[in-house]
Amino acid sequence: MDDYRRIADRLAADIRAGRLGPGERLPPQRTFARNHGIAPSTAARVYGELIRRGLAAGEVGRGTYVRAAPPGPQPALAETGEARIDLEVNFPVLPEQAGMLAAGLARTARPDVLEASLRPLGGAGSLTGEREAASSLLARAGWTPEPERIHFAGNGRQAIAAALAACVPAGGRLGVEEFTYPVVKGIAAHLGITLVPLAMDEHGVLPRALTDAPPLRAVYLQPTLHNPLGMTVPPSRREQLAETARKLDLHVIEDAIYGFLRDDVPPLATLAPERTVVLDSMSKRLAPGLTLGYAVAPYGFEQRLASALRSGAWSAARFALDAATRWTTDGTAGEIARAKRADALRRQGIRADRLAGFTVHADPHGYHCWWELPAHWRAETFVAAAARQGIAVAPGAAFAVGTGRAPHAVRLALGTPSHAALSDALDLLARLAHGTPEDTTPE
Repeated sequence: MDDYRRIADRLAADIRAGRLGPGERLPPQRTFARNHGIAPSTAARVYGELIRRGLAAGEVGRGTYVRAAPPGPQPALAETGEARIDLEVNFPVLPEQAGMLAAGLARTARPDVLEASLRPLGGAGSLTGEREAASSLLARAGWTPEPERIHFAGNGRQAIAAALAACVPAGGRLGVEEFTYPVVKGIAAHLGITLVPLAMDEHGVLPRALTDAPPLRAVYLQPTLHNPLGMTVPPSRREQLAETARKLDLHVIEDAIYGFLRDDVPPLATLAPERTVVLDSMSKRLAPGLTLGYAVAPYGFEQRLASALRSGAWSAARFALDAATRWTTDGTAGEIARAKRADALRRQGIRADRLAGFTVHADPHGYHCWWELPAHWRAETFVAAAARQGIAVAPGAAFAVGTGRAPHAVRLALGTPSHAALSDALDLLARLAHGTPEDTTPE
């Protein structure tokens, strides 16, 4: 049986990973066939498949080139008005929340209030009310950050960038979980920071991984509802990590983006307040269109973090900060967070039912899961097969740090489709996983 789709999957993985760059010319088809021990007709089908996926373009007389901006797949399964079922990115928005948010913006529409909201953000001394509101928003499980230690960024990614810049100089090393939020990899590269992957077990980063690593300046962790693995680090491991960071004099950058879904779990900052920067944002709590990030500095670190925000031009916009403050003080943000906690539980219930029998790692409170695929599937091949069915999922390799073997898993983001669409998509993926890659190859 022709295996041209598998070969195309491997080339697609090289393109997505940057090993084949935009504009790079692929070998002539006969050369490609000879190098891979396949028939020229099979090589032609491989190139045709890449062109069909939008990953390459053929030019008569010049050859086949990697495309700079491949379009998304066309759907076989989709919600009304949507291009595809997106289980690749997580931006949970509840159907009823637009009306809830609109009420909080009514006062902002008054000319005098709107005029103030459209002015530049004032200095730290003028943000007392905003910081107090943020303190109540971020508080959980007995931890309430002191308002004067809270800083605002344009969004969560900018808060991460400011924290990295404040904690790690260019050329320095940052320890990260061996599977981490992909954006961190890009930010670190931009800042000239070297990432050091830290070994993990089912409870999170191993404390000995910190001591065995080359000298680090800081460590970036997601101890609550880890992305992508879905785990929440238990109390005993948190205590060990805090103590190890203290012995090694490391700053800890704690990404608490999903912490609002587990309001029963305190942040690492309760164990190491003198060295932990806590990061959060409004994108998951409320909506992706509200771009506002939070960074809580450890004691004595406030000016350093504020300087990083200013120098990177990562400060928040006045309008977004005013809107978030209103939604916090009138209770809307808290009400939506409670509703999302219930929604996440329901979605995980759908996931547990539809993917029963598979090896899936998830916290029942989270909006994503880590699926270890059956042995006969490679992650990139499964991602491509799912895409042909109109379902986008994230390959495990996107989260891996370092040059080790790509994980035999995919991450599913459960928060974006409707419940019905999520159920249908997971049913289809389960049927796909029970089959073989050859089953997805057209006659």
